[in-house]
Amino acid sequence: MANLFDYISWRGDLDFIQSPLNPVDYVILSQISYLPLDGIVPGPDEEGSISLHLALKTLIKMAQAVPKNGESYKQLFTFREDPEFISVLESSNRFRNCQLLGFVNHVDTEREVQFSAVCIYTGDDSCSVIFRGTDTSFVGWKEDFNMAFREVIPSQLEAVKYLEKMAAMINGPLRLGGHSKGGNLAVYAASFCSKKVQKRIIDIFSNDAPGFYEKIVKSEGFLAIKNLIHAYVPQSSVVGMILEHGTDYSVIKSSEIGLMQHSLFSWEVKHNDLIHVEEVTLSSYFIKKTLREWLGSLDIEQRERFIEAIYGIFSTSNVKSIHELERSWIISLGRIIRSMGTINMSTRKFILNTIAELFRSAGRNIDTLFKKKNNV
Repeated sequence: MANLFDYISWRGDLDFIQSPLNPVDYVILSQISYLPLDGIVPGPDEEGSISLHLALKTLIKMAQAVPKNGESYKQLFTFREDPEFISVLESSNRFRNCQLLGFVNHVDTEREVQFSAVCIYTGDDSCSVIFRGTDTSFVGWKEDFNMAFREVIPSQLEAVKYLEKMAAMINGPLRLGGHSKGGNLAVYAASFCSKKVQKRIIDIFSNDAPGFYEKIVKSEGFLAIKNLIHAYVPQSSVVGMILEHGTDYSVIKSSEIGLMQHSLFSWEVKHNDLIHVEEVTLSSYFIKKTLREWLGSLDIEQRERFIEAIYGIFSTSNVKSIHELERSWIISLGRIIRSMGTINMSTRKFILNTIAELFRSAGRNIDTLFKKKNNV
């Protein structure tokens, strides 16, 4: 069960000229985009770049400056594997000389947008534009849920603007990629950027990303870059089953179960590739079928009302992030329950009825767990 750490050990002495970019590298570059690079990597309006080696050295010093059991340390990283990830990358000749530039990290609770991206020169003739997926903030998750009732979300528009701006500063071919929402942003940016920029794109890597409204995948821009998309999902994918993708995907073996397979650290590798399996599990088909049927039972206004109501409950509860929910789940749950008591009876009834419809949809598709339906 080899993973990203094993791959970095195997290929750590080979640069990207000796061993060209491959799908495992793009999983690693996607994971790098989650690192707290604020104030370390030059932004889109700044000149120059910084080596990954120096950026990671700075991060290591930042981590050493705070107690490992303190809140500041926990808030510094998105994933529990990040400290080890930073350490192995810093000592890897393959990655430590990559040059980083154009880092942006923008969170706006009013506009409900969480957008982050970075450009990475790997030493070949191309530059990789990597979009970060959803962070641990609830506003980031809220923006993802908004995809259920909005054809376009703010981060997608930000992604197009970012790509256009950085493309004007970068020479040579462009490779786009990202994990989760980051993969979605990569595909959207490639679809709706100018034709001049679009012609420079040679690859788009999408790792377990949600899809789009059907209108998007039928657009002229999407059809122009469709054959450049390399989409991957783990065998029990949940996120990658949401909405329409308009392209085939490869299924990857994961060492975790259920939703935990969304973590790139759980994806299994061999040599220069990810380990492929034939198809997603029956549980993944079940989730896909159930969610699509449930969403189909709600019109756009009902979807928006439900998501806004749930987000309102979390906002009133003062639970600010997934990390906070995980660290103090009993206290957080108490706050959420008390917050539910503050909403009016009509909204509460609507929430409960909508959740009940989700369970009814699950019940109607329970046989999918035992035998795949032909129309899934």
